[in-house]
Amino acid sequence: MSVITKIEWADATWNPVTGCDKCSAGCMNCYMFPLARRLQSMGNASFLNGPEVTLHPRMLDRPLQWKQPKTVFVNSMSDLFHDEVPLHYISKVFQVMEKAYWHRFLILTKRAKRLEELSSNFNWNDNIWMGVSVEDERVAWRIDHLRKVNAKVRFLSLEPLIGPLDSLDLEGIDWVIVGGESGPRCRPMNPDWVRSIRDLCQRQGKLFFFKQWGGRNKHEAGRLLDGRTYDDMPGGTLDKLDIDYGVKDH
Repeated sequence: MSVITKIEWADATWNPVTGCDKCSAGCMNCYMFPLARRLQSMGNASFLNGPEVTLHPRMLDRPLQWKQPKTVFVNSMSDLFHDEVPLHYISKVFQVMEKAYWHRFLILTKRAKRLEELSSNFNWNDNIWMGVSVEDERVAWRIDHLRKVNAKVRFLSLEPLIGPLDSLDLEGIDWVIVGGESGPRCRPMNPDWVRSIRDLCQRQGKLFFFKQWGGRNKHEAGRLLDGRTYDDMPGGTLDKLDIDYGVKDH
């Protein structure tokens, strides 16, 4: 599954792995599980196993077929550093990203400890950015593992933000994304939590991207914070590409 995406900070998704399991509170209402089951019921070739972790070697070379530079979210439907994804396969993913040097690849994980343990096995080319998800103070320790990874750009996805992060340590971090949870069971995000992180980024000279308020209707809630959008990202704001590569993303 490799498609154009509506995710605000990417052009496309690339899923050489699909499926995952829940490892922390931020996973409670993850979109992957109902979407994977729906695609399974439709007979989608990438989701014959539903939400179970599944490797898709046939998808490995897909970014090499995209000639126009893209910002690519790696494994929007999985976690590359899940325990069930073997080292040799992760290495193949990195080899493709290295070959496809004209794209920017953004990897995001909650398995930060395994990320650090394996990180020395890979070439961290400048086009490979690494991030961790942090939903509240209970998992802020993931940032310490990310700091030890030799990626040119290290970023945080504070989404779904379900608690305050007032004492966030951004040393060694380049970019911070914040977003609220969406969907019928979404948990509310306090605007003061967002402002606190924005102000912290400004004080520490870090790039800040506000993705969404979320809620039951995330499009209606929008992404304005105190009357403006925050679209900062390394290399400038993202220009979305109007190119359809197949099935529409979530």
